[in-house]
Amino acid sequence: MSPDRCGAQNPADMLAGDPELVRAIAAAARGHLVTMTVAPEVVGVQEPGGVIETLVEVGAVPSVGHTDAHWSVTEAAIAVGSAALDGAGVTARSGRLTATHLFNGMRPLHHRDPGPIAACLEAAKRGKVVVELVGDGTHLDPGTVATVFELVGADAIALVTDAMAAAGMPDGSYQLGPMAVVVADGVARLADGTAEGGAIAGGTAHLIDVVRHTVAAGIALPDAVRAASLTPAGVLGRADVGALEAGRRADLVVTDADLTVRAVVRAGRPWPDPGSTRDTPTRATRRSARRI
Repeated sequence: MSPDRCGAQNPADMLAGDPELVRAIAAAARGHLVTMTVAPEVVGVQEPGGVIETLVEVGAVPSVGHTDAHWSVTEAAIAVGSAALDGAGVTARSGRLTATHLFNGMRPLHHRDPGPIAACLEAAKRGKVVVELVGDGTHLDPGTVATVFELVGADAIALVTDAMAAAGMPDGSYQLGPMAVVVADGVARLADGTAEGGAIAGGTAHLIDVVRHTVAAGIALPDAVRAASLTPAGVLGRADVGALEAGRRADLVVTDADLTVRAVVRAGRPWPDPGSTRDTPTRATRRSARRI
């Protein structure tokens, strides 16, 4: 990542691109490394044999984010990633790169310096990138969310929470790795000793909350749900979840008209399962049940 756009990440932990480290992480993950955020301008990321190509090699999806890159640098990285995914063919987890929480942790869009935001939107329109949106009412203005949906459509958008440990929890003090975080009025910020706080430090909403905010921004409910389910499932290479259709697992959230959760079904069974002691509802499981 770029130290200039590290957000709530510890800048002391920023590293140059290291393909061997990626391979070591993938080996330790035993198939569970599915994506990694990379800044295109960091040395070792988009060079031949660099981190982007190595991520595709180990079955993960490169995601452009936490970057201060200019348009041309971002465009070049997307081209490298797209070529690697195309070359991997059916072994690739996804045919598209992603953009990690578009707008947040990125060089801002400017009419003389379009930067990574414009490059990712243009690539999303071409079917090369899926852009993540933290549409929780805090990270993005509703008008921004509506504009991106209008520009690229729900098939190129993954609604995400950017959730950290305070998701669904009361205001107070939390940790994000080594960084101290204070949540006030539901907004998590780095604790920097000021009343306002520092950078936004992840999200506290559940995915159903993001869907609700997205619908309130004027997006049709089917499009908001698609961006929260089928599109991200495709990014992860998951054909078994993400939609209610034959051959997929029956995971669903039942809501009322206000998108308040009323029930959760996991693999076709009510969850938590009243007949299983393993699923006895604790505070943690009740909190998880509110997620899509």
